[in-house]
Amino acid sequence: MTGAPLEWPTRDLLSHRASTTPDATAVIDADGGESWTFGEFDRRVDIVAKRLETVLTDPESVAADTERRLGVLMETRVAFAEVYLAAMRRGITVVPLNVRETVPELESKARRTDLDAIICESGTEDLALEVANCPIVSVDEPGPERDGVTSLSSHQSTDDTNPDPVPLERDRTHLLMFTSGTSGTPKGVRLTVGNLVASATASAFRLGVTPDDRWLCCLPMYHMGGLAPVVRSMLYGTPVVIQREFDPEKTARVIRKYDISGVSLVPTMCKRLLDAGWNPPDSLRFVLLGGAPATNEFLERCRAADVPVYPTYGMTETASQIATATPGETATHEGTVGQPLVCTDVTVVDENGERVPAGETGELVVSGPTVTPGYLSDEQTEAAFGEYGLHTGDIGYKDANGRLWVLNRRSDRIVTGGENVDPGAVLEALRSSPQVEDAAVVGLEDPEWGERVAALVVPADGGRESAGPGTIDLESLLAHSETRLARFKRPKTIAVADSLPRTASGTVDRDAVRAQLLESGTDVSDLS
Repeated sequence: MTGAPLEWPTRDLLSHRASTTPDATAVIDADGGESWTFGEFDRRVDIVAKRLETVLTDPESVAADTERRLGVLMETRVAFAEVYLAAMRRGITVVPLNVRETVPELESKARRTDLDAIICESGTEDLALEVANCPIVSVDEPGPERDGVTSLSSHQSTDDTNPDPVPLERDRTHLLMFTSGTSGTPKGVRLTVGNLVASATASAFRLGVTPDDRWLCCLPMYHMGGLAPVVRSMLYGTPVVIQREFDPEKTARVIRKYDISGVSLVPTMCKRLLDAGWNPPDSLRFVLLGGAPATNEFLERCRAADVPVYPTYGMTETASQIATATPGETATHEGTVGQPLVCTDVTVVDENGERVPAGETGELVVSGPTVTPGYLSDEQTEAAFGEYGLHTGDIGYKDANGRLWVLNRRSDRIVTGGENVDPGAVLEALRSSPQVEDAAVVGLEDPEWGERVAALVVPADGGRESAGPGTIDLESLLAHSETRLARFKRPKTIAVADSLPRTASGTVDRDAVRAQLLESGTDVSDLS
């Protein structure tokens, strides 16, 4: 890294970068083959910023103290980056929405954030119309039969001058991103530009930055892992290469064609690349591996294939990385996620909140400039923060040199293909079926997805009349969950039991549930 920002940026990151290196390449569209310099992309974002002002009902309030919230319901693409940076330029809070979630899931988030408008694309227009009662604007051209959706290009400003960038405030909420809801309801996480700049700076000290770097973005931009490369490239002054969708063969070609030096992946993606016979080019300096734990066997496979993997531990509440291990550390310190990034402190505490010595297990508590100022809910914020910072709910330990090991996942969450699944949400959907009396939901090891969602269900008295007492029609049960759960959240393995195994205290014995599912579970992947 050649240097960190010396003082707080007073304008959005692209404005600063365009004034510093206007002729350097900023963005490359891997699908369309187009590219733009920072100066050119700055002008494109100016146009979008003016149009966003006309979308919002009161443009004059955008720069005021009132928080304006813009939902973005789009897949990864260059237009997402334009909308995001335009919102930063005008001081508008961005609320990325997961296009894979169901209408009820998205409705709840739209209601809680009180969106002023939603920006969508042709593939998500119908979904956006069902989700919120606010202006719906598409970056594409809606068909003539489409009612309730306008095109962003149709929102022309009568003012010929470009809008001045709104002065950035370090502590002002810039992003509202939702957690996976491992405690039952997804939490709305407030992230500031200060959080993002601190994360980008700390990451650069761990991964390094060179003038020739190119970061490939092929993760969903509605997740922090997909949005972070855009933010970081604007700060570093290096190109971000945007690929709409990960595909093993196509992504391998993009990495080689564009001399990619860094890419963020989840373990499933990296495994698919290797399964397809991928040989990383000499240009590749790092694969930032996050979103799910990586097994020691998989990391050994990466080392054998000369894939420079950097396993990372992070969370939405910390604007991405908390700790990241180098390839060398993964070989000499099995299972570690490395040392915390610069200016990030991780404290291990016992059940009483007291610090424990190196080597002892406890809850991981994080503090530093990347940590969120809080949640949408003041009550959740108060409950999450303590003497040493943000309580993650994750269990682990540190060695004497500060290397971190994470042992248990937060709130029994399931991580499948890099997506976090709250067992409670799946449980609620299953219990709402008249066929089900009770259920338990856990994650089972899966060779492709890391984990698969699995459910042990207890039939309601009598079950379906046509099926007889004590039985469940699995196909109709999965059909029941279709409108309640995103596809990646639906069970892939189901077993039926007379009752749930429980501990002496009456809680569900999750280890016994897993054992029963492994012994008698039915693979319903084709049905779900």
